[in-house]
Amino acid sequence: MGQDVGVPLELDVLTVVLLLLAGFCAGWVDAVVGGGGLIQLPALLLVPGISPVQALATNKLGSIMGTSISALTYYRRVGPDLRTAAPMALTAFGGAIGGAALAAQIPAELFTPIILVVLLAVAGWTIARPRLGAQTDLRWEGRRHHLAAAALGLGIGTYDGLLGPGTGTFLVIGLVSVLGYAFLPASAIAKIVNFATNAGALVFFVPYGAVLWGLGLALGAANLAGGYLGARMAVAKGSGFIRVVFLVVVLALITRLGWDVLSG
Repeated sequence: MGQDVGVPLELDVLTVVLLLLAGFCAGWVDAVVGGGGLIQLPALLLVPGISPVQALATNKLGSIMGTSISALTYYRRVGPDLRTAAPMALTAFGGAIGGAALAAQIPAELFTPIILVVLLAVAGWTIARPRLGAQTDLRWEGRRHHLAAAALGLGIGTYDGLLGPGTGTFLVIGLVSVLGYAFLPASAIAKIVNFATNAGALVFFVPYGAVLWGLGLALGAANLAGGYLGARMAVAKGSGFIRVVFLVVVLALITRLGWDVLSG
């Protein structure tokens, strides 16, 4: 990737506390509707001396701990359809490995304007259709459904390995808008798939030596606590609550990407 991953970091207590707070908030948001990377990755990038690849890799380590507990909580309380989650997770895992390997070769700025347009369309579509995601109404059955799920997993998994922020949100978007799930089961399936994409990215980043293990494990513990609370709250409050949080996160992502485009 052409970036130095061997530079040691010296963190003061305040920086560590702020990072842990960001990790907790990221875990909560990620568990409800995805998009925790919008909080955690920018916080890591503000650490003095950290390289972008170290921030991305360490973010994956923290995130996978949060997604593991939220996925388990959803599995116990919602019972997501594993016939959908399994092909999505498998292709997303492979896509994330490929995306991480491509991260050095494809400029991220090429993707930002495209993603911004897609998110604007999704936000407008969701606002215009208040019943979208209120209940499950699958578009396809059988083989076509599983193929669509696998294709969705591959595309979003590649994005997660390449860039990352907003992956959980994109998974929910796809599961609700493309496959026809309600927001609650969509969030449950998304956590299983997001765990696979984080694992796939780490398959590349760990041998590369980019993970800051001490910081990543500390962030992971904060993520885990936030993810547990977020998943329980989402299950308790249902699809209507998730839809509101979904729109807030999508609008935040639009604002962030819009700023990136305008600032060059």
